[in-house]
Amino acid sequence: MTRRPRSDSTKAAVTASQNAALGTLLPPAHVALPDTAAPFWDAIMRNRPRDRWNDADLAMAAVMARDQSSVERLQAEIATEGDVIGGKLNPKHKLVETLARRVVAMARALHVHAEATTGRSQNQGKALELEQAARQQDDDDLIPRLAVVR
Repeated sequence: MTRRPRSDSTKAAVTASQNAALGTLLPPAHVALPDTAAPFWDAIMRNRPRDRWNDADLAMAAVMARDQSSVERLQAEIATEGDVIGGKLNPKHKLVETLARRVVAMARALHVHAEATTGRSQNQGKALELEQAARQQDDDDLIPRLAVVR
């Protein structure tokens, strides 16, 4: 197994620039991602360097994005219907809780939770910072950068 370069190396900076130039990953072809889940997908993809995703992780990330989208939909429905229906707690609250727990578990499994992106996982956090900085440089026409040629 090849070791990853140090996050403060030139090679890591080049990889971060290449990742930024390639843009956001798409879900695998065999996984459905509704339009309502796309913003969640984009957010998940930005929490780990592009070159560190594999197909299995991408499939799980799509499930996580769909679940986050479902939580938002259910919370909007609860806001319309009310917390209590017929003297009992709206049953959608239980669904929201179950989905929220799944999202937290998947975030841990995918290593895209807060501690992974800003805490102990320093090398991944640094690699992500480099990639985000490379994305921000897209606005500066004086800085040469890589571009995807298709």
